[in-house]
Amino acid sequence: MSHRILLLGAPGAGKGTQSKKLAEEYEVDHVTTGDALRANKDMETEFGTPRSFMEAGELVPDPVVNEIVEAALSDADGFVLDGYPRNLEQAEFLSDITDLDAVVFLDVDEEELVSRLTGRRMDPETGDIYHVEYDWPDDETIQERLVQREDDEEETVRERLRVYRENTEPVIEHFRERGDLVEVDGEASPEDVFDRITDVVET
Repeated sequence: MSHRILLLGAPGAGKGTQSKKLAEEYEVDHVTTGDALRANKDMETEFGTPRSFMEAGELVPDPVVNEIVEAALSDADGFVLDGYPRNLEQAEFLSDITDLDAVVFLDVDEEELVSRLTGRRMDPETGDIYHVEYDWPDDETIQERLVQREDDEEETVRERLRVYRENTEPVIEHFRERGDLVEVDGEASPEDVFDRITDVVET
């Protein structure tokens, strides 16, 4: 059977890591809003193409994102959805167009999220991401050239989390009220988190 899984969680909660593993485990598509928009950037909608907004540096409006996600999901034989829905309107749209088998919220304390995000370092030569606590390279040459992206500075991180809470709390409530939401402790080891998510999907 093909699974339709929605993974929710704040930036730094581990959605990307878990989504990729789930997509491999169940041989389904890993659908992210960013990938869907890039893959369909010239798709005509009544509001214009995603490209027109992206090139202007503007947020792609909800109706356009909704159409793109609907197209990506209709092409998929099962999926893990990551990074969508970002607000209540998108959540209601998603509930109208598909029946989800599992809605999993990765619950991580805010200070842990800040620690995870501010600890990230990027290798400007390869684009690889490391972490000062969890994933530090052995190679001293690499260590010396690692930089912290502006996105990962504490002030920016806290603002991203504030915006996330403001927009996405209603999404979590939407699925909780429908009785679909299962919360998983996202602070356990990645292996334990993965095992808990697969337990939810398979029950």
